[in-house]
Amino acid sequence: MRDDPIVVCFPFVGDEIGGSHISAIKLIEALNPGHVRPLVVLHVMDGPVAAYLKERGVPFVAAPAGAWPARGGSGGGASRALGQTFLAVAPLTRFLRSRGVDIVHTNDGRTHVLWALPTRLAGARQLWHHRGDPEARGANLLAPLLASHIVTVSRFARPRRPILGVGHKLSVVHSPFDPPQAVEDRADARSVLVKTLGCPADTVLLGYFGLLIDRKRPLGFVDAVAAFIGRYPDIPVMGLLFGVPGQEAPNLDQAVLQRAQALGIGDRIRLMGYRQPVEPWMQAIDVLLVPAVREPFGRTLIEAMFLGTPVVATDDGGNPEAIEHGVNGILVRPETPDAFVEPIHRLITDLGHRCSLVEAAHSRACATYDVETHVARLTAIYQRLRRRADSASVSSARRTAP
Repeated sequence: MRDDPIVVCFPFVGDEIGGSHISAIKLIEALNPGHVRPLVVLHVMDGPVAAYLKERGVPFVAAPAGAWPARGGSGGGASRALGQTFLAVAPLTRFLRSRGVDIVHTNDGRTHVLWALPTRLAGARQLWHHRGDPEARGANLLAPLLASHIVTVSRFARPRRPILGVGHKLSVVHSPFDPPQAVEDRADARSVLVKTLGCPADTVLLGYFGLLIDRKRPLGFVDAVAAFIGRYPDIPVMGLLFGVPGQEAPNLDQAVLQRAQALGIGDRIRLMGYRQPVEPWMQAIDVLLVPAVREPFGRTLIEAMFLGTPVVATDDGGNPEAIEHGVNGILVRPETPDAFVEPIHRLITDLGHRCSLVEAAHSRACATYDVETHVARLTAIYQRLRRRADSASVSSARRTAP
């Protein structure tokens, strides 16, 4: 069997960046080049993923011309997307063969679909890293048929109704997290944020971090802030949304502002945009709110735990796999803004309760979500996939030998 590095292609569209991209890039950075040689490919060369890769010093190349991951939709959009997917097969297949790719590690819906058939035609193996809804059509219909292995970021995210059994080729591997190396003093970080906002120093700062997409419920965040203000009108509060709209809902930022105005809290909600590095901003807020539903495994939960920021999250999706209620965070009923109110109030008024939660959260995050474990598990999967490919090639050669 070969002992040269495994060539793993990581394709990204590149027109938006979120937790899944950051997790994949952390993996790429941490891979042992003696074992795995990553090849990062972008379809959009001037988008936020390219900027992030340049900032991190991670090299990347352009996807071949003619390979574009189109979106489906109404009005013939789905037909156009399917047509463009088939048009991409030949250039992507040639690209993979020319680069000697062993494994294609896809990380989002569009790259899963676009690269699946070319991977198979090129004689490579696809690792389908599912970071989305367990009911997703791709994970339940295409991945069982085309993927060589499926990795999910949580038990919740495992395909719910696969067309074929996938137990023999499925692994649950939590996303990697680096403990922050240079953490500011919380008081200093908070002071900078307060100055940026121009608000009184005693303002309670509630934060939302992530893409503005429906699943993460940014409108639910606004509703939760409004519910708190309604019950505790004398406590100064601001709700801060750190993130930008995802491609699926490009106007959701305006919907957030409209909801805030309709609830009479337009001056209490701020859109903070995408900020990198995220740590000083997350460290500066008083409580992280995670109103998401069907979230497979949110990065922000763990990032907050490393930084000593308490978390109140919905008891839904992968959140309960990261949070033990009352021990390292608080879980509340989903789609219920009022459920956030008393947990927030206790966290900002009961110092002992707050300290107990953040200390337990930090200890558990350090013990559970290290990058080394993540890299070791993915590397082992790569090695198994190539061994199977090599064995299949040897068997095929023997069958066709005269």
